[in-house]
Parts: sequence; C-alpha cells; structure tokens
Amino acid sequence: MQQVWPETRIVWVTGKAEHSLLKGLSGVEFIVYDKSTGIKGMKAIWQQLSDTRFDLLLHMQAALRASVLSVGIKAKIKLGFDKERAKDWQCLFTNKRIASRDKGHVVEGFYDFLDALGVAPAQASDMQWELPVSEEAVAEAQQKCPCDQYVVISPCSSQRARNFRNWTLEGYVAVVEHLYKQHGIKAVITGGNRDIEHYYAREIMERATTPVLNLVAQTSLQGLVALIQRASLVIAPDSGPVHFANAVNTPVVGLFATSNVHRTGPYKWQQWVVDKYPDAARTYLNKSVEELSWGQRVRHPHAMELIQTDDVIKTIDRLMIEYPASSSQS
Repeated sequence: MQQVWPETRIVWVTGKAEHSLLKGLSGVEFIVYDKSTGIKGMKAIWQQLSDTRFDLLLHMQAALRASVLSVGIKAKIKLGFDKERAKDWQCLFTNKRIASRDKGHVVEGFYDFLDALGVAPAQASDMQWELPVSEEAVAEAQQKCPCDQYVVISPCSSQRARNFRNWTLEGYVAVVEHLYKQHGIKAVITGGNRDIEHYYAREIMERATTPVLNLVAQTSLQGLVALIQRASLVIAPDSGPVHFANAVNTPVVGLFATSNVHRTGPYKWQQWVVDKYPDAARTYLNKSVEELSWGQRVRHPHAMELIQTDDVIKTIDRLMIEYPASSSQS
C-alpha cells in the first residue's frame, strides 16, 4: 500500500505484544490495545479516534474481540474476510468482503485484501517481507549470542488446549548433536517463560554431549527476531519463530504433523518442512488430507512422534548444502 499510495495515512491498531514486534515499521502510526483492559481499553481507543473518519478499515483479524473493537472506528468501507473465512460472525461487522479462495495459505488470505484493493503484486509470493529489526535488537542478539554461526531451535509451540505441536526431546537432542558434529554449528534454544519451555531447554542441555546455548525467556521479541535474522537456520514446530524466520529470510525447517503446512507453514520455505500431517490424518483420524476440512488439526498427543529424526537430519543436511554456513565451530 505504501508503494502504490505513498501519501496515504496508515493507522494500525494492534496488541501490546504485537507492537513490540512491529514498532519501527516506517510510515505507520500504531495504536496499542491492551487486551487485559477489555471494553474500557476499547472505549479509550474510540475516544482517541473520535474525530477521525477513515476511508477504509481493513478488518484482517477474524476474532470477536477485534470485531467489537472495530465498531467504534468510523470508516466508509469496512473490508473483511469472505464468508468461508470470516470466523466469529465477522461478516456482521463489515460492509465489504474479499473474494473467496479455495484452500489457501493464511498468508494468501492477507494478500487477498490487497487484491481487493487493486494493489496486489502479481502473486502472493512476490510480496516483500521487511519486518523491522532495530539497532537495539541487533545489539541485544549479539550480546546474548556472540557466536558467528549458530542454529536457532525453538522447540515448543504456544500453549493452547489440545495443541500437541511439540516434537520429542530425543529428536531435538539428536539434531543438536548432529549440527555440531557434522556441521560445526552450535544450537541456540529459544522460547518464552513457560515451565514446559524451560523444561525442554534444560533437558536438551543435560542430554546433549555437544555445546548448547540456552536463551529461553532471555530475549525481547525483537531481540528474538534479530537472533533469528543472524542464524544459519531455524528449526521449530508450527509456531511464531518459523514465521519470523520467513519474514527475515532465514532458512527454516518446520516440524509439522498436527497442522497442514499448506495452510500455516513457513510460506517461503514450505519445501523444507518435515511434513507428517498426511500420515497423522491417516493414523489418528482414518482419513486422507482431502477428506478433512481445510485447516483441520490432528489433535492427538502422539502425532508429532511420527516425525522421524532421520527425516529431520536429512532435511537439514540438504538445506545446509543449498544454503551453506561457515563450518567453524563457535
């Protein structure tokens, strides 16, 4: 939009955590909504924007809270998802909708907003990814991890009911040791401040016979992005870090079994995903992928165990050949 409409004022309403990631994005005014403040926080934003009438509101989050927040924002056009993708009754809060897309990636859903406005690149894969990384974040990453070459492993996904996206400790330990012994590259473990993430990092460090750097809960969100930007490779399940890597063009090996990589995988690195989703669908749901609804998850606690260590190691080796890193140990 900035390329096509350089004079357009762009205001982005976002959450606190998301703002810590996006701050520094050039030419964008941010209004930060603290989700813990509920309707009180929404009213404060409505008051802040009471004298503003926008030409266009892009309602790009199909969630009830976002829809309620949009009610108090004045705009001639409120553009939302098509009926198939407009979850939580979003259609009741918009007056225009993007075109339908059959079995598209989540990224392509956002691309469809640009298409509706007539400003989209020829295809979604042509979009530019320019996630801002501040000098402070780069300095933080270099201070926390002074290694010249390293691989970021983010072993855990977000905590949700019946999520089951985390791979095995044994698999991660084998990968950590292989990276160091065969490629001379140290593993850096990252994650948030949850018990399971500390547990994974502690167990990997104790079991591995090669050096491991534990940075779990020790970086800011932008610091993590800067760490990923400098990494030779990222290895993670279906979680934020695979998309951070995608946004800063760092190679990523995604570990997928419970979710469909063609819907939520790292968009530019899907060919490097170790994909056991079809196997999980057959094993635990007795269905082929084609028989499942688009985006259906396989919610089984053993689904990620279908990912074999050898498959992950072979994928890493092939990727390291195509995107070589220095072989010096750090």
